[in-house]
Amino acid sequence: MPRARLRQRKVDAAAETVLRLRRPRPAVWDTIVEAAASSGPEVYWSAQQVLIQAGRAAAPYADQLADRLDSLLRDPHDYLIGQLAFALAGIGDVRAMPGLHRLAVQGRLWRDGGHAAPALAALPAAELLPLLRRDLVAEQAAGGNAFALSVLAALGPEAAPALPEVVACLEGPYAHGAARVLGRIGPAAAPAAGRLAEFATGAGRPPGPYGPDARGVWRGVRTAAWAHSRVTGDDSLALRSYAADLASGRGSRVLPYLADFGPAAAPHTAAVRALMDSPGAWTRVAAAHAWWRITGDPEPAVPVLLAAVDPEWDGHVAYPTPLAVRHLGEIGAPAAAARPVLTRLLERETRLDYAWERHRILADDTFTRTLTEALAGIGSHIPG
Repeated sequence: MPRARLRQRKVDAAAETVLRLRRPRPAVWDTIVEAAASSGPEVYWSAQQVLIQAGRAAAPYADQLADRLDSLLRDPHDYLIGQLAFALAGIGDVRAMPGLHRLAVQGRLWRDGGHAAPALAALPAAELLPLLRRDLVAEQAAGGNAFALSVLAALGPEAAPALPEVVACLEGPYAHGAARVLGRIGPAAAPAAGRLAEFATGAGRPPGPYGPDARGVWRGVRTAAWAHSRVTGDDSLALRSYAADLASGRGSRVLPYLADFGPAAAPHTAAVRALMDSPGAWTRVAAAHAWWRITGDPEPAVPVLLAAVDPEWDGHVAYPTPLAVRHLGEIGAPAAAARPVLTRLLERETRLDYAWERHRILADDTFTRTLTEALAGIGSHIPG
């Protein structure tokens, strides 16, 4: 068999292994990085689909990846640039930035790494903001806006310098994402409070398919109300809006926001407690979390959350297992009954197998991190 074919098989096998196993031998990652850092196009595909998801696994190879990226930047058409740039971004290495700027100029930033957007938040905000702000200005109605806004939301208050561009997005098809970013920025976004209040009360709404001539309530009205409370420090508008939802049978939609308000949402504890008996698992989990955040009482919440943790969860997005795990960790020691099932899920050798390959490592790493943090919150030995 030709040497190139044998090499291709080796790289393909390594990629399959890291997609399947949580803790592959280091030599497997060695093979993937070697293929990406020094091989020809015939081995790119199988290596690139896992390299962009590598996260902390790429840290030992940062110099190799950065050197290869630097050499590829001399070729304006090399499609491996995006994979290397996102791999470096995932470990917070600023040497990713020239590659990311190249992708942005070519309009490829969100196309190459849309599913890996959270990786960018590991980079310093000062490096990212000029790139993201330029994208928001250049592509007001393009899919790149959703990508940029998702990264800005992850940056939280550090995204404040992008306020002019985010506020401008309130007047377009990505108003919902923009409102979310403004809420994450907090008080620095106070200049947008008036427009958020209009959206929250129905006095105004953004243009587009949910604009002034659309039927029904704009889909971002609850997010706008939450954002208004976060930028002004006044939660009265939001709580009035959410009270109306609870009274009209739409309480499940506002439970995450009520949880965020904590004790300030105390007038709604009876409605929240009733939703803990909902037939829907997602609603039960959200209600249990809101109950605990509002009252500080874990007793009725822990059994509901624990019941939602499937010990055989395979990554299917229809089930709220990761959210329940996160909430149990927030509750801490009173959720000690969850230790065995969380430990079992963390010790599993194989990755979540339901997730699409382009998301599998990212999804599994996020879940294992959630499990680890939950066990630390509860207080127990965490498997290595």
